[in-house]
Amino acid sequence: MSNETKLESGAIGLREVVFQSICSMAPGAAIAASIPFGSPLAGGALPLAVVFAFIGILFTASSIGQLAKHIPAAGSVATYSALGLRPWVGYLVGWAYAAVEILIVPLVMLQLGYTVAGEWNSQSSGFPIGSWWIFTTLGTLLVCFLVYRGIGTSAKVGTWLGFIEISVFALLGVFLVVKAGHHNTLSVFTTAHANAKGFTGWSGVIAGSVFTLLAFSGFEAAAPLAEESKDPKKNIPKAIMIATVAIAVLYTFTTYAATVAFGPDKFKDFAGYNNGVPWDGLAKGVSSIFYVLVLFAIVNSTIANANAGANVFTRTAYAFGRAGAFPKSMAALDSKYKSPRNALVLQLVLGLLIGLGLGFKYTPQTAFGIVATGLVVIVVLVYIVVNIACIGYYAKHRKDERHPIFHIIVPIIGALFLVPGFFNAAGITGIPGLSFIVKLSAPLSYAAYFMGAWMIVGVITLLVLRKKNPQAIEAVATVHID
Repeated sequence: MSNETKLESGAIGLREVVFQSICSMAPGAAIAASIPFGSPLAGGALPLAVVFAFIGILFTASSIGQLAKHIPAAGSVATYSALGLRPWVGYLVGWAYAAVEILIVPLVMLQLGYTVAGEWNSQSSGFPIGSWWIFTTLGTLLVCFLVYRGIGTSAKVGTWLGFIEISVFALLGVFLVVKAGHHNTLSVFTTAHANAKGFTGWSGVIAGSVFTLLAFSGFEAAAPLAEESKDPKKNIPKAIMIATVAIAVLYTFTTYAATVAFGPDKFKDFAGYNNGVPWDGLAKGVSSIFYVLVLFAIVNSTIANANAGANVFTRTAYAFGRAGAFPKSMAALDSKYKSPRNALVLQLVLGLLIGLGLGFKYTPQTAFGIVATGLVVIVVLVYIVVNIACIGYYAKHRKDERHPIFHIIVPIIGALFLVPGFFNAAGITGIPGLSFIVKLSAPLSYAAYFMGAWMIVGVITLLVLRKKNPQAIEAVATVHID
């Protein structure tokens, strides 16, 4: 490849790629919104559910790290799957992953829109709550500007944004623990407080862990930046593991703090506290300053998450365009900033169409739920396939390094842990042992059908490419730094 068609090699270091993964998990938004959804199921044992989910996701992080240390590629999970399994599998994984990442921006920009408009309206009733679309649009434009300015600018901004949201929630957690006083107890890490009706004991813990499992989604986002990072074979695997463990500690601590502050035995009602925004309520109970800080951290988290997601989508589209699996125009780079400019334009247009289109048709909150459901259905499947690809890669290409624990047992456990998350997001009920899964109602149920249709289109494009340009499918496995 000529320098004109190559990403900017060595532009970012370990710190930036660590925060790329951290921001992609959106810890502030996850703590405030995603994890509390597990409280009606796990009750006061939600901290144990967080630990349980972390153990599961750690296996998948290990599998991806084992692949990243040998395959430094912007195609990341697609290239891993192509090499570990078959090129056509890698193509379909990339097709799915592109959809996941392009949905990140409209997802969190919807949250930004309704959060800012809603809070502004609550403070000043004259402010129109229907103005959410202005903030959604402005946020999308800001994120695309940051990504356009190159990975150096985008990653550095992401580092600061990620640091801010982590600091706010960690500090609030400390104040909540101190405020709880003698109510602090390690019994929340047992099933003693798993008292939700119909979900007592371990059934509640496992059910609640599904929502935490999904809060870790994005931990692998450092991988697509391999071709732009320093020493990628060392730094990318390290970044994935550091980010996963660090956020697990944050999730565990903040969930513990919320549980002991709110009360373990009544924690099953936490998700509905303060009109469904429980962390805002906890922050108000500490001080008005913390209320403002938490609101700021949530908004900050949406920008950071969208920034990370746009980085991943544009690099995935670039890798596929370079291989010929997507239109070649997707591989076009800005001559000054080395950012995938056409892929970024596609991100901007589709992000606004999806976010504003669904937001106006339904409500921004409902649109958020639709996009989130569709995103999770696909990303969990991607993680499952990559776990299997880890087994295949070391069996086919690295037999001398193959370890029965890291390259067979760990990937199998990682895949199995993800199965409940897939059924939950897809709303597939009637599975033995997974009674906590409920059938999704419309319009949330539309998301799974849409993503299914997207994958059918992917299969059709695969068949067309295999007939007209089979080299493009093979290139998904072969085009990377090495």
